Amino acid sequence: MGPLNLFAVMIISMCSDIQLTSAWTVNNFLMTGPKAFLTYANSVQIGALRGIQECKHQFAWERWNCPENTLQLSTYNGLRRATKETSFVHAISAAGVMYTLTKNCSMGDFDNCGCDDSRIGQTGGRGWIWGGCSDNAAFGEKISKEIVDALEGGHDSRAAVNLHNNEAGRLAIESTMRRACKCHGVSGSCSIQTCWMQLADFREVGNYLKVKYDHARKLELDKRPVRDGNSADNRGAIAHTFRSIPRTELIYLEDSPDYCVKNQSLEFHGTEGRECLKGDKSTSQWERKSCRRLCYECGLRVVEKRIEVVSSCNCKFHWCCTVRCDKCTQVVTKYYCANKHGGRKPHNKSRYRHRGRSMSARQ
Repeated sequence: MGPLNLFAVMIISMCSDIQLTSAWTVNNFLMTGPKAFLTYANSVQIGALRGIQECKHQFAWERWNCPENTLQLSTYNGLRRATKETSFVHAISAAGVMYTLTKNCSMGDFDNCGCDDSRIGQTGGRGWIWGGCSDNAAFGEKISKEIVDALEGGHDSRAAVNLHNNEAGRLAIESTMRRACKCHGVSGSCSIQTCWMQLADFREVGNYLKVKYDHARKLELDKRPVRDGNSADNRGAIAHTFRSIPRTELIYLEDSPDYCVKNQSLEFHGTEGRECLKGDKSTSQWERKSCRRLCYECGLRVVEKRIEVVSSCNCKFHWCCTVRCDKCTQVVTKYYCANKHGGRKPHNKSRYRHRGRSMSARQ
């Protein structure tokens, strides 16, 4: 299918789930263009939400924690910056849409596609042949590309970078797919196997792209719009300048702002008031260092708060067919970043070490 004259607007708003953690939901997805694409609107909604949730998970304990103003796929507003963080947003959003379209296709939710049976019956390797229902990643990639990439209306270097990162997100789906097999033979001898390709859990895709984010490459390009004319020619001219960069890598143009501090123009609230983790051995080392990263290194102190949490407990099954639970109250300790003496102090290593010794002495 050729280039499409397609607009899409995604309106993303904030809500809270039952655990009082921030979540994001796609309220609306409006499309004008081929009516066939309306078939995929619900899958695109779900896919965008999947990407957003994964972004929130991956950056939960980072200074930048995937706030609402950066979660708009349309670059007419929120994503006209091209930082490392927006490179991840583009990649994980495109991946989420492709992932959901692929899965729904294989499940038979669309009349015009199903499992990828292009290799069924062919020998795949020693002792196994292709069979089963392979997830149709080619279909998911095609529709995701046509819809998500159409959201990029610019003709400048930022547009080219965003499109590159969209593709890197889709390639992450293919890179994380795995082969699943089923044994056949007399008495379970597994003399032959039939195998198919299936999507990995989306968390693996998020982990994969987080590594790509950590190693993202900054490009030094002219950020001004290029000459008037055919947008394909414009993008091609820009793409030529970073042809040597693998399609699987994330790229960006601008350094990230200081996420420690509140920035009204970027609608970022800084790290003051953010929760951090401390002393919990069940968490990862990265999570255990969150108080240092979010508070101390940002010139803030850590305050301890005791909070009552009500949860279900002593649940019992009663015939037939209900489960009855008691309500138990538990006091938990949480830690938050707070301003020190009413003013934010410069965050440098010498001050951080001094504050660390002071905090240890008080505790």
